[in-house]
Formats: sequence, C-alpha cells, structure tokens
Amino acid sequence: MTRITVTVDGASYTDEVEPRMLLVHYLREVVGKVGTVVGCDTSNCGACTVHLDGRSVKSCNVLAVQADGREVTTIEGLATNGELHPMQAAFHENHALQCGYCTPGMIMQAVDLLNENPNPTEDEIRQGMEGNLCRCTGYHNIVKAVAAAAGASERSDA
Repeated sequence: MTRITVTVDGASYTDEVEPRMLLVHYLREVVGKVGTVVGCDTSNCGACTVHLDGRSVKSCNVLAVQADGREVTTIEGLATNGELHPMQAAFHENHALQCGYCTPGMIMQAVDLLNENPNPTEDEIRQGMEGNLCRCTGYHNIVKAVAAAAGASERSDA
C-alpha cells in the first residue's frame, strides 16, 4: 500500500492505495466521485476524463499514485455555489446529450479545450474533442454546445 494525498474538487484526501489502482477507481470507490464514469478501461472513449492540475486526462490511464500531491477536478467540482459551470449549462441548453454516459468526460474535455483555445472554430472543436466518444448524439449538438460556451465566455469577458 502507498499513502497518497490528493486534492479533489477543493477537498484534501489522504488514503492508502494499492500502487496499481487507477485514478478513476480511486475517485469513484474511495472518494465517492461517481460522476466520473468508467467507460472502456482502455483510454479510448474519454468518459472518465477529469482535470489533473488543470489539464484533462483520462483517469483510466493514470494511476492514483501519480495524482499524489496534485489537484483533481471532477465533473462534480465544476459547478460553483449551486450554479452550473458555463459548459454544463451549454450542454443542457443545446441538448448535447442523450444517454448522458459520455457527458461528464465530454464536458471536462471541452472545458480544457476552451482553456487552451477560447475561440475555436468548428473544426478545432471537433479536433479537440476527438478523443472523447459518444455513441448516441452524432456530435452535432456537442459541437454546438462547446461553441455556445465559447461565445458565453466571450460575452462575460466584455
């Protein structure tokens, strides 16, 4: 067992974990952040995407011990004071989900995308989201939601 200390959604957690435990399993089973879902377990689908020190990672591809001393933000950590994050609101308003299974990872990746490129073109959105798969929507409304969130942050900066 290895002792780790991780900040998850602003709260500090210190736990003993197996060195081989994946971050996604640590978040779900130890910390209780079940909004981060297990999709493929092979890093292909992106459903488990979280932010590690502000950058998106597929948590099924990161060991919990690699998060020691670092900050993790999950889908549950995006909302502030009961208000949806602009990306969460944009997904809701643009009907960018159907079954919802991929949605947490999609939103986390989209937030990272806009952090890197606040005003992406449609092609840049599609390219930036290509590591996150959805089997239901056809991606049109997801792209629309990311573009809407980019527009909303532009308006709030003015």
